[in-house]
Amino acid sequence: MHYTLRQLEVFVAVAQHESVSHAARALAMSQSATSTALAELERQFDCQLLDRIGKRLKLNALGFQLLPKAVALLDRGEEIEELLRGQKGVGSLDVGATLTIGNYLATLLISDFMQRHPGSRVRLAVRNTRHIIEGVRQHSLDLGLIEGQCDDDMIISQPWVEDELCVFCSPRHPLAGREHLELEQLLREDWIMREEGSGTRMTLEHAARHRRSRFNTLLELEHTEGIKRAVESGLGIGCVSRLALRDAFRRGSLVPLPTPELDLKRQFTFIWHRHKYLTTGVREFLRLCREMTAGAKRSDDIALPPIP
Repeated sequence: MHYTLRQLEVFVAVAQHESVSHAARALAMSQSATSTALAELERQFDCQLLDRIGKRLKLNALGFQLLPKAVALLDRGEEIEELLRGQKGVGSLDVGATLTIGNYLATLLISDFMQRHPGSRVRLAVRNTRHIIEGVRQHSLDLGLIEGQCDDDMIISQPWVEDELCVFCSPRHPLAGREHLELEQLLREDWIMREEGSGTRMTLEHAARHRRSRFNTLLELEHTEGIKRAVESGLGIGCVSRLALRDAFRRGSLVPLPTPELDLKRQFTFIWHRHKYLTTGVREFLRLCREMTAGAKRSDDIALPPIP
């Protein structure tokens, strides 16, 4: 074998960070050692794996083919190393979750995972759907938990549990308590919206795509809790997952608005790269996810501790 796992590790880090200096920091190596390892790998096989475009290093065609194979080999190597050392965990796991899943489900899942496998290492990235898909595509995430669908041919999607968005307002809002509302009435209201690229925003806009009128967006926020607080204060109306609203509805601090003209159903979905080797840790985490939602028809049916 004419290459080392360290050389592959350097190649993967440079491909993910698009920079030798950033890869060196991530690997706790000197920049010169990182650059030398990458150059030696290319010299040994008389090939080039990355092209310099401006200040960034981008994968070329050969590098793009090599990346998933290198990641899979490193994952297997880590499993072998931990087996030989007699470690009780199931390796490291990089999980990406969209905001609703990350804030209300993923932290509970990781806590359960760590209790069952105390020697394991888990990193959680909470971002919007667009960023999670990109992280899976670039192999910086082992597994993504997203709201909605992913149409990327390089990514495998599996449905997890159904979710539904809900339009809501403050109990002091003029629309509160209405039994029937036309969509045109809702569109004229001030909206507190998620940012572009979020699964919630995409689902809502897709549901209203056949209407001429557009949403009157007063404010865009990246966090579900921020939207709920803004709506509670009377700034406008909002739309987020029922999972995020059930405690507020129980307390009466927010109230749902009827939207019979909008289909706001969607799926929580697992995604991973088509060429990803599913380690023991990934398979176990998927099993715990499915165990958590067993018997739940919708996300807000999942048994969770209430938020006071």
